[in-house]
Amino acid sequence: MDYKVTYTIKDNYLHASVEGRNSPQTVQEYLKEISEKCLRLQCKKVLIEENLEGPGLDTIAIFDIVERASKNPPMKFKIAFIDLNENHDTASMQFAETVAVNRGMDVKQFSNYHDAEGWLLYDRS
Repeated sequence: MDYKVTYTIKDNYLHASVEGRNSPQTVQEYLKEISEKCLRLQCKKVLIEENLEGPGLDTIAIFDIVERASKNPPMKFKIAFIDLNENHDTASMQFAETVAVNRGMDVKQFSNYHDAEGWLLYDRS
């Protein structure tokens, strides 16, 4: 395993901090792990802070990762996402968000914790 996830249970959401090496396999594995954790805890909201070393992923890898995350098991909760690696292209993260939203996922990427938490906790009802 080329990553480590640290979990903090907040009042209204799960906070997952991910560290390790950036690769399609790493991202697929940690997303599956976080999804399973949310299902076990019956949490409906998660804030993911990713700090993976190495270059960003290409669009084909991003598309494949999001496609899989939307199905196995389906990530049917609200997800705020922050990529802490400043060398990763924000356009790639925007692409990932678009692909996810187009597959029915409630996902938004952010550049800081404050904005991510605010969006995550905002009740649209």
